[in-house]
Amino acid sequence: MIACCKEHVELALEIIVDEYETAPAMKELTEAEKLSTTCEYCKNNAIYMVSN
Repeated sequence: MIACCKEHVELALEIIVDEYETAPAMKELTEAEKLSTTCEYCKNNAIYMVSN
């Protein structure tokens, strides 16, 4: 699972496809989750959770 901001969502989707060779699942985080979760690439608040 990759937590990411809007700017890095495409990168996260590509990484999931490359690693798992399946269609990724993308979920928008709740307001409470957004406050406590940071993007794995830039440390801004995460908006999406991308997984396989």
